[in-house]
Amino acid sequence: MRADQNELLTRTGPGTPLGQLFRRYWLPALLASELAQRDGPPVRVKLLSERLIAWRDSQNRLGLMDEFCAHRGVSLWFGRNEENGLRCSYHGWKYDVTGQCVEIPSEPDNPKLCSRIKLKSYPLVERGGVLWTYMGPPEHQPPLPEHEWAMVPDSHRFVSKRWQECNYLQAMEGGIDSSHVSFLHRHTMSVDPLFKGAKGNEYNLKDLRPHFEVVESPGGLYIGARRNAGEGEYYWRITQWIMPSFTLIPPRGDHPIGGHSWVPIDDENCWAWSTNHHAARPLKDEERSALEAGMGIHVPLIPGTFRPVANKDNDYLMDRGAQKDGRSFSGVEGFAMQDASVQESMGPIQDRTRENLVPTDQGIIVARRRLMKAAQDLDKGIAPPGVEAAHQRVRSVSIILPHGVPFSEAAEAALTPQPGSAHATV
Repeated sequence: MRADQNELLTRTGPGTPLGQLFRRYWLPALLASELAQRDGPPVRVKLLSERLIAWRDSQNRLGLMDEFCAHRGVSLWFGRNEENGLRCSYHGWKYDVTGQCVEIPSEPDNPKLCSRIKLKSYPLVERGGVLWTYMGPPEHQPPLPEHEWAMVPDSHRFVSKRWQECNYLQAMEGGIDSSHVSFLHRHTMSVDPLFKGAKGNEYNLKDLRPHFEVVESPGGLYIGARRNAGEGEYYWRITQWIMPSFTLIPPRGDHPIGGHSWVPIDDENCWAWSTNHHAARPLKDEERSALEAGMGIHVPLIPGTFRPVANKDNDYLMDRGAQKDGRSFSGVEGFAMQDASVQESMGPIQDRTRENLVPTDQGIIVARRRLMKAAQDLDKGIAPPGVEAAHQRVRSVSIILPHGVPFSEAAEAALTPQPGSAHATV
């Protein structure tokens, strides 16, 4: 990539082309459990390089607004959440969930002054155990998100988030790269309770030279990775990439489908959201226990934070002995931290002018092009793909197909399924 292209794709702050693009989508902002209590403590939120504060008022209304009081710039995280307002602890200025100032105690006889003070605010809506926000122009606000994991019953779903210390793009590109699974995750596939036992694992480990085919979908891409599955057949893993940064991992056996969303905190950090859901049944007790313990694509967190226990400060608890004797390919434990360790090792923002791409990087190449085109089109007034609910009602697929059969045609019904239908899985 040219340096200017890398700059375009990795900068998401206010006024940047990719920042404008991200602001046209509903984005995960908080777990609903972080803001469960009426009149509870406010929560700091940083998204797309904007420092915000989230809170739930006395009437159960949700607010997301500028973190800083309009008076003297004090953080409203120190504020008092009381009587349908968030009151600054410095001089008592009070705001409602829309950011409107409703009281200035030192100026009780000047209502016009109060009415002129309004903090920037964004909508905050609960769906699927997540609080979502839209940070773009109000006149372009799309329908609420309908990603399948957010629409299934609570019993069918598990959601977590973690802080990842790198730019969103290198994290997201790992999520659409199926070729690394045969190496980085090869041992973990056979022992993790949310992956082991699937027939597809055998194909991943036997064929280390996947062939990639990438097809545009209405909301992003279908990224097909093909491996040999025996005489006259291929094993296909079809990843969904839904703009701007959502992915769905092809399922294995009857295990729940996994997914991610990488949401920029700023240009050098992102939230890595991880989801597991089963469209056709509740999660089993043993599955939920494993998910809560940080298995599968989830991680154990330092208590009271969203930082992983294994992180760059402790070299991700790398075990060179396990790497040497075959108990781990990389020496790092768990899918998520295996991914995070290599992605964070690239630096806060990867220098893509130094990379050397090969055919198995086709999904990454096409995704970059689609992001750049969407940003350029948005500048011309063309609405971006992936904002419509229909674009999000999709599913990842693993499937066996005969040679010569295009996956995008043979798996069309499985890629855009009916709610509650059985997974297409191997």
